[in-house]
Amino acid sequence: MEHNGQTRPMTVGDWFVTILILAIPLVNIIMYLVWAFSSTGNINRKNFCIASLIWMLIGIGIVVLILLFASIIGVAAMNH
Repeated sequence: MEHNGQTRPMTVGDWFVTILILAIPLVNIIMYLVWAFSSTGNINRKNFCIASLIWMLIGIGIVVLILLFASIIGVAAMNH
């Protein structure tokens, strides 16, 4: 089975560089978006970035809900 650049499995070196880039603040957000929504590039990296962005959105949603809940409790406590 022949793989082109988009479908070939990523090597350990490819993953090493990917994780290194994603460890750099601000650069990581840009690269997540570039790799997730680019029409070119390795499909493994693309799927990883899409899944990571979904987890980030879930985490942000949970934090927002916790902050909202804590704010409501705080306001209610101040009124008593």
